[in-house]
Amino acid sequence: MVFKLNSHLLSRIASSNGHGEDSPYFDGWKAYDTDPHHPTDNPNGVIQMGLAENQLCFDLIQDWLKKNPKASICSPEGLNEFREIAIFQDYHGLPEFRNAVANFMEKVRGNRVTFDPDRIVMSGGATGAHETIAFCLADPGEAFLVPTPYYPGFDRDLRWRTGVKLIPVDSDSSNNFMVTREALENAYEMAQLDNIKVKGLLITNPSNPLGTILDRETLRSIVRFINEKNIHLVCDEIYAATVFSQPDFISVAEILQEDIECNLDLVHIVYSLSKDMGFPGLRVGIIYSYNDAVVSCARKMSSFGLVSTQTQYLIASMLSDNEFVEMFIRESKSRLAARYRVFTRGLDQVGIECLKTSNAGLFLWMDLSRLLKEQTFEAEMELWRVIIHEVKLNVSPGCSFHCLKPGWFRVCFANMDDETMQVALSRIKTFVNKEAGTKKSKKNLRWQGSLKLLNSPRIYDDFINSPHSPIPQSPLVRARN
Repeated sequence: MVFKLNSHLLSRIASSNGHGEDSPYFDGWKAYDTDPHHPTDNPNGVIQMGLAENQLCFDLIQDWLKKNPKASICSPEGLNEFREIAIFQDYHGLPEFRNAVANFMEKVRGNRVTFDPDRIVMSGGATGAHETIAFCLADPGEAFLVPTPYYPGFDRDLRWRTGVKLIPVDSDSSNNFMVTREALENAYEMAQLDNIKVKGLLITNPSNPLGTILDRETLRSIVRFINEKNIHLVCDEIYAATVFSQPDFISVAEILQEDIECNLDLVHIVYSLSKDMGFPGLRVGIIYSYNDAVVSCARKMSSFGLVSTQTQYLIASMLSDNEFVEMFIRESKSRLAARYRVFTRGLDQVGIECLKTSNAGLFLWMDLSRLLKEQTFEAEMELWRVIIHEVKLNVSPGCSFHCLKPGWFRVCFANMDDETMQVALSRIKTFVNKEAGTKKSKKNLRWQGSLKLLNSPRIYDDFINSPHSPIPQSPLVRARN
């Protein structure tokens, strides 16, 4: 006998769609899951280009593991440490783990800043770190400002279980999506008019999905803004080591070392090893706060999402090898730069432009607006479905990142081998050339209207299941994308 559990018997969270799994946005993931590309077994399958994963340097990791078998307590060489690591460890984390992570964070930032290991708080990936920060800084109904376009998973990570709101800070392609003081002030003032208390500003640097970095003056402006408003600043820096060309990455930690007025209790950094090292499955998330109370509270809350001691032990051993770490960071940047050049060159051959200021991340911010039947998000979703089901590429539409203008797509390029990348490029070229040939006999499309901004900010505190609505990131992903 089958029993159907009525939703009224469940909690509000359990019965809600807050995670966003039941939405049209995940059609692409379902298409890939049911028909994944394989070079020999399924050459016509869907290629996964929606997963921001760094798979370009696994050979370096494997070589290190072969040379350092003691780093794993599950190897014959590391077996003597098994008992000590397998028994209970408190939520502060292994001292050697916190020391190694602090050391790695310094190296990624060019050794221009220092990090106190005692301020390192671990979490189950950056997903857990962001939720913990939200719990520490805001009550249900209060809000964080977030510049657009932003990572769709923030709608889940910061809001689903916390009840916190996200208020977009508008930016667009007219100035390469730069974060401006004017836009920050406008979003803050509109929130006040709607009687919403703003508790903080969340920035991603480098940006997901743009692949851009914040320059020094923009960071200074942001720090001055949060200090004047007396609100928190949460800096997501999980792509810090993926900056593959000039200008260099600048951490907010560097700005705080300058002669700038700022209450340090307001600043917090979220980090992980998912992107810079390519370890999303290890679930190593980090909170680094300059606020003693936040460190204490977050550390207690980390009991709900600790990094396993087995993982801590392995990471501590690997990241303590300074020679390997420096070589890995250098080689990873080189390989990302090479892959970026090849991919953008291929797109350029068929007239596809990407955001020119991008020099970081594991993805491209690709402009396909000229392929839209009309300049609307409905047309963007229509094009997206064609790309998934006919071109057989799973890319991410800009509306899911809350982009103001239709036609932008995030395309991940570091989660595949060279052969698969060439297949993906070939499919894109064939599709674009076909579309260009079709349009030759038609009149130029006319602009069908512009996106009109409301007098109040778009506040994302409820998920709307429509093909053109901003939707959170897929739960099927093995890590934050």
